[in-house]
Amino acid sequence: MTIQNLAAMTDLAARPTLAVVEVTRSRPDRPEYHAKVQTLNATVVDAGTRGGWTVVRLAAADLDPAALLDLTDSADAVVIVGGEDIDPRFYGARAGYEGETTHFIDADEGQIALVQRAADRGTPLLGICRGLQIINVALGGDLVQHIDDGIHRNVGVPIDEILSTHDVHLHATSGLAAALGDTRISVQSAHHQSVGRLGAGLVPVATAPDGLVEALEHRTAPITGVQWHPEAPDAPAAQLPLLLASLQASLATTEVARAA
Repeated sequence: MTIQNLAAMTDLAARPTLAVVEVTRSRPDRPEYHAKVQTLNATVVDAGTRGGWTVVRLAAADLDPAALLDLTDSADAVVIVGGEDIDPRFYGARAGYEGETTHFIDADEGQIALVQRAADRGTPLLGICRGLQIINVALGGDLVQHIDDGIHRNVGVPIDEILSTHDVHLHATSGLAAALGDTRISVQSAHHQSVGRLGAGLVPVATAPDGLVEALEHRTAPITGVQWHPEAPDAPAAQLPLLLASLQASLATTEVARAA
């Protein structure tokens, strides 16, 4: 073994582990949508690696919930990325709503369990788009099942053009504003559902111009959800790295607290 290889192995061992948890790695019936989602998810993985993490990428629908919990048990932080609607049974609503997508029940159950465990343990967790909605549902909240077409997604366009650009106002005292260094940012989004009743311990910390909640934070746990896509190609370049850096900052704070 060369000195360079040994140094590389030592560096990897010293890195914190980031679990990036997506819905599924297979959508044979929707190749264009799948390709778009995979591009976004790969961007999160790449940004995590560049940001100093050892990244483990997992698909929740391709595992049973217990296996997902087991495989992420030692993760230092978690990112739950975007994808299909959450099955409404998990927030006490009915199917058959406008714009309803395919549901992946195992993915819903596994990701909900991840959030609940993160809240119990104080594990840093970031939810992106669907990930924000998973956070809210996991902690007892619900969703508005369909919002009017407007600024939050482009309608009637190819999938590569679905992301819409709009502004978001961040609460000045929020951790999110501190992480991103501003209270007004530009985001890329593509969602047709939004936060309804808030889950336990969650507070809204960002809004869109139409008043919809765009981000949530937990009052005591290092859990944050953003409704937009910081990993989108046209998103501000620093947005995703800053959010991932905030997970590392939360991890460091948690470790100091546990050592005290």
